[in-house]
Amino acid sequence: MHYLISDKEIERFIDEDVPYGDLTTTLLGIGNDPGEIAFTSRERTVICCTEEAGRVLEACGATVTRSLPSGTIVEPGTLLLRAEGSAAALHAGWKVALNLLEYASGIATRTGTIVGRVHAANPEASVVTTRKSFPGTKQVAIKAIMAGGALPHRLGLSESVLVFSHHTAFLGGLEPFLLMLADLKKRAREQRIIVEADTPDEAIRIAKAGADVVQVDKMPVEALAALVADIRRECPDVAVSAAGGINMENAAAYANTGVDIIVLSSVYFGKPSDISAIINQKPKP
Repeated sequence: MHYLISDKEIERFIDEDVPYGDLTTTLLGIGNDPGEIAFTSRERTVICCTEEAGRVLEACGATVTRSLPSGTIVEPGTLLLRAEGSAAALHAGWKVALNLLEYASGIATRTGTIVGRVHAANPEASVVTTRKSFPGTKQVAIKAIMAGGALPHRLGLSESVLVFSHHTAFLGGLEPFLLMLADLKKRAREQRIIVEADTPDEAIRIAKAGADVVQVDKMPVEALAALVADIRRECPDVAVSAAGGINMENAAAYANTGVDIIVLSSVYFGKPSDISAIINQKPKP
């Protein structure tokens, strides 16, 4: 899985950790000695950002000799990435590469688990993730959720139309907005219009008004199942998305309601994957 993360981002990652060189390696006088670094999984993991970790090492002066692609499911003891180069190059890239691998693979692994549980309960449901990634990490976070089998709900405010009550408050409420929905769809013919409902009654009214997707937030599973059935009966072409508080423990229950789209943020937060990084000296030529 190749997903473009810019050279500028790679350079930023390195500059955060090695802004003025590696003082320890310099003082020890080992910088020119040849070596090798190997990254190995300590647990079953959906790996992610091996490509970017390799680019970090190469930007520091090392050469990648082995790399598994992002999205690969690996068992404990699997060699993910290996590079060789000077001790200075390897130590400069070591922690940045490891952090990328562990954090991104943690997100990808959580995503993969949830996607598996959702599809076991409802093969037709889509799993998408929100904009709640930590600021400055979006490119890595999006690559990680895609490696785990999900897609982004919306990448930002510029490419999607999602109407909340915060918006309709400026229009005089939900009803005035519903009156303008048909015109909105004409003005944005390439966009699906998603509207969030605060209650089941609002959801039905929004669906009948012609929204493409009705989104509900933190609705209990039982109420959601009833709402999905009602919308299927009255507006079969309208999709239903469920958001708010969906995680590894309850994702299958939400999928069982028959909902079309599962929207979640929980994959961004949790334990990094456990990955080992070992640097060894190589014989001098």
